[in-house]
Amino acid sequence: MNYLGHIYLSGDNDLLIVGNFIGDYVKGNKYLNFPEEIQQGILFHREIDNFTDTNPNWISIREMIKPLYNRYSGVVADLFVDHFLAANWDHYSSTSLPWFAKKIHAIFLQNYKYLPEKVQGFLAWLIQHKRFESYACINGIRESLFIMSLRSSLPDNSQKATELLHCHYDEFQSHAKNFMADAIQFAQVKNPANFKIPEKFGQNNILTKNDTDCTYTKIKQKCINEPLQCGIDHADWSAFHSAL
Repeated sequence: MNYLGHIYLSGDNDLLIVGNFIGDYVKGNKYLNFPEEIQQGILFHREIDNFTDTNPNWISIREMIKPLYNRYSGVVADLFVDHFLAANWDHYSSTSLPWFAKKIHAIFLQNYKYLPEKVQGFLAWLIQHKRFESYACINGIRESLFIMSLRSSLPDNSQKATELLHCHYDEFQSHAKNFMADAIQFAQVKNPANFKIPEKFGQNNILTKNDTDCTYTKIKQKCINEPLQCGIDHADWSAFHSAL
């Protein structure tokens, strides 16, 4: 799964969320350079990736994409899973996706000093363009794939990929929902202290709208007043101030 899925399965521990978010950018034993809870998030990210790679529903999605992307099909499969998570967000959370995204943005800003340089480089853009929310729309997935093709060796098949998603939407969605059910059970076992089964699945959810609003407003104000305490230097701050 892509950014949104990893963050969602992290639950309500801020530093674990940060670690899970940056997991792809921390290689080998370099995770030991981070605070303990961020280390746990990085390692949990790796566990989620290993779980995903062997899940039959995710494999089915990847195989449907493979004719277009070959060895990159797993990257696109992760993004498709995030699309269905975002598009069906009310099935997984009682908090709206925009409010959830605001809380996550605030957590990233508060812990900016821990983010790898590459992540710091795209964070303002991610916030300003509301990438997590954009995953809910097929056009948002197309844009993400196109941007990834510009910044990596991913082939630019974004138009064909979204046509494939359109044509086989119900089949992709069925696999994605089954995968998410498996992933939620996995997170409940591996991360029980932080991840709670969503209210839609029978228990209390991890967030409320009021909690999210309060957290975001407080952290945003702190970063506006004291950006250096968040690890954001003055040269970078203008980008974040406009994004917020």
